[in-house]
Amino acid sequence: MQKNITSLSALNWDDLKFFLEVARTRKASSAAKRLAVDYTTVSRRISSLESALGTLLFEKSRTNGFTLTPEGQRLLGYAESIESTLHMACEQVSGSGVALSGHVRMGCTEGFGSFFITPQLSHFVDTYPAISVDILPLPHFISLSKREADIVIALERPEHGPYVCCKLCDYRLQLFATQDYLDKHPPIRRAADLQEHPFISYVDDLAFSSELLYLANVVPGASATLRSTSVIAQFVAAQQGRSLAILPCFLAAQDPRLLPVLPNEINLTRQFWMYCREDLRKLKRITLLWDYIREVTELNAPLLRGETRELKFAGSPIGVNP
Repeated sequence: MQKNITSLSALNWDDLKFFLEVARTRKASSAAKRLAVDYTTVSRRISSLESALGTLLFEKSRTNGFTLTPEGQRLLGYAESIESTLHMACEQVSGSGVALSGHVRMGCTEGFGSFFITPQLSHFVDTYPAISVDILPLPHFISLSKREADIVIALERPEHGPYVCCKLCDYRLQLFATQDYLDKHPPIRRAADLQEHPFISYVDDLAFSSELLYLANVVPGASATLRSTSVIAQFVAAQQGRSLAILPCFLAAQDPRLLPVLPNEINLTRQFWMYCREDLRKLKRITLLWDYIREVTELNAPLLRGETRELKFAGSPIGVNP
């Protein structure tokens, strides 16, 4: 495609919205679903933008989908800045009612997202009914650069990128079993006794973070007779009383049948980190949810440390009068 001098009057700004979705999903069909249009509309809008700019923005193939060209990669940064500026402009000129509305998507690790964040968010949306929230509790990494989420809670701090990041909390993991399991298997008096017992653990080569590969270090020679990529699956298996499992205390706390085993010897501490893109952090709805998650996490520090089984809820989110 031959380059030419682009006139702003020839550029349809709405086409940038289609460009952003295709760049993030790498598929016109996926972008079409997110934009609630058909595939043909997306394809036509991308062609229109490429024609207006006089350059090719995507390399298209059946196997790799839509891959950004160097020119498309450069446009992506500018388009995201325009998108963020429009969001903030709408908040500034539309008043607090609009500022306290909109949509936020939060990505989180599977166990924490399902058993801690989701219950807390049900209270958040009661207070802010005009803010809708998607929670993605998934056992894999969630990308902010592709806008798969607006806020992410992860096991590891991002090494680089235009992100605002904070340490959300420490949390503790211990070894758990049911009383029925302990009654039917050899006694466990010290860590060396654990080599005689079956475990459920992660599938090592499919774990999305090295922070999850703790069984071999904690119990050398341990036999994992059942493995899963899902911590919730491990939790459910431990409930059956046929194996031991190292679980986050906040997860095991959901079932009083699960008892800590050798809590003074088998005791791990990990961290959760929360981060979002710098250009989104100033949006009011992002700030409200960010501050609320920090507040309820601090409120539940004893649960996360394994000192209680009680899940607490804030009386009202930060900035809201009871």
